[in-house]
Amino acid sequence: MVPVKSFMVPADKFITVDRDVNVRQAAEIMRASGIGSIFVTREGKIIGILTDTDLVRRLVAAGLESTQTTVEQIMSAPILCIDENKTLLDANDLMAKEHIRHLGVSGAGGELVGMISVRDLVVFLTNLPRK
Repeated sequence: MVPVKSFMVPADKFITVDRDVNVRQAAEIMRASGIGSIFVTREGKIIGILTDTDLVRRLVAAGLESTQTTVEQIMSAPILCIDENKTLLDANDLMAKEHIRHLGVSGAGGELVGMISVRDLVVFLTNLPRK
């Protein structure tokens, strides 16, 4: 089976925002970039992830104002990770077990080296040869 590291989005491609950015600005960046999540930083270090699900469940459903709420207030943290050498099937199983759609990928030293999403898994599975 294919290892996660061969299909992940590498950390150098992450789109990030500072923790003090308001949710509306982050959502506009996500829309313009065509992505469903954005990483949240403090002093340049990733501290969490803001996903489209966070926007719905923690902002809209809670009746919060997007320009008055910071991304740090509604982000998911800490980021759940999987080792880069685990398989895509392992990633799928972990996402299903934890009910999440974005999974950090950790390198040999435990650092965040990438991210994989349910969308990435769907693309991979769609391109498998059919019998």
